[in-house]
Amino acid sequence: MTIHDENPLRHLVGAITEGLRARDLEALRRLYTPDVVSFDMEPPLQHAGVDAKLENWARVFAAFQEVGYEVRDLAFAVDEHVAWGHGFGRLSGTLRDGTTTPGMWVRVTFGFRRTAEGWRIAHDQVSVPLRLPGAAGATDLEP
Repeated sequence: MTIHDENPLRHLVGAITEGLRARDLEALRRLYTPDVVSFDMEPPLQHAGVDAKLENWARVFAAFQEVGYEVRDLAFAVDEHVAWGHGFGRLSGTLRDGTTTPGMWVRVTFGFRRTAEGWRIAHDQVSVPLRLPGAAGATDLEP
């Protein structure tokens, strides 16, 4: 794999950041396959379809006045039709009540599928490590 193979994928992940900062659900829609499956932070266990994925982003827009999103340490594996990537993500910004939040770092995984329109996100997953015993979320970790 060459760095050239990763460029469209890096652009796609960067477009998530741009769409969130612009609060643009239609721009975000174009990044996902219609049948995307998302294992996001909020219940239920699975959000199936692009409309369900966009409902999650709409909830973010309802909670935040200004949205920041950062992805670090992305690594990819790419072949002709599918690719996957993993790294760390952080949603931050200013809440509706004016409170600024730095957010927390989570683990992110993306599954990509090449379509007639180019690469699209077909799966994403966000997770927080747990501290055992007790299974408390380790929300204070940084990459």
